Amino acid sequence: MRNPHPTVTALVEALLPHEELERIRNLPLRDEGFGYDPYGMERDHIALGIALTRPLYEKYFRVISSGAEKVPGSGPAILAANHSGTLPFDGAMLWADVVRKVHRVPRPVADFFVSNLPFVSTLFTRGGVVGGARGNVRSLLEAGELMMIFPEGVPGIGKPFSERYQLQEWRVGHAELAIRHRAPVVPVAIIGAEEQMPQLGRLRRLGRLFGAPYVPLTLTPLPLPVRYHIHYGAPIPLHEDYRPGDADDPELVKEAARRVRDAVEELIEKGLRERKSVFA
Repeated sequence: MRNPHPTVTALVEALLPHEELERIRNLPLRDEGFGYDPYGMERDHIALGIALTRPLYEKYFRVISSGAEKVPGSGPAILAANHSGTLPFDGAMLWADVVRKVHRVPRPVADFFVSNLPFVSTLFTRGGVVGGARGNVRSLLEAGELMMIFPEGVPGIGKPFSERYQLQEWRVGHAELAIRHRAPVVPVAIIGAEEQMPQLGRLRRLGRLFGAPYVPLTLTPLPLPVRYHIHYGAPIPLHEDYRPGDADDPELVKEAARRVRDAVEELIEKGLRERKSVFA
């Protein structure tokens, strides 16, 4: 079969060690016959994502993670994490950490406007990002995939510096999906991103030109070289504690989502206590 991306293939073969590239190429993928899965994910683009994030992961943010062994190695599951940092480097570092440590490709769930962003939207899709439509998540969980969800959404990534590490409104969709599709939820705390790019304001009109809610006005033009600490908690078995029909009960879903939020908050507090400084 003709390689649809010879340039990408040549690039990753030049950037990644052969052993690492082969490991990525052997990751499970529901190939529809053209090298892509039903949502456009493709192995060499996953490898490209790892290659592009390597300098940030290893040298700039110097990511340290703990508890990755708690992420299920197979079957449907949901990673639920705090979100921050003005630009979504936290999502990229979490994605890279899971690919590296768990040897699974998490499927980040993006807000609606991401698919309209020029250039990066295709790259994100090839690396596993999916739109936040409920049908997408349902289909992927039914196929046994690992979802990556930020229940705070855009309000989390855009929170002012004065509210760092304070969780914004915690959407409940992840809990409803976990109950309905029998998937454990792994709480995740990302420490460091909150300080990487303090936001001073928002340019909403300019953002609309790019299909985004706003363009951030930041204290620094580039993220600061903070150190990322990623903490994975024990899976929360909502699928065992609730019946599938409970997913239709708004109060039970809110209760389940609060359990996940509380677990993420505990991990955040633990991570803040343990880190030595913003840059260490």
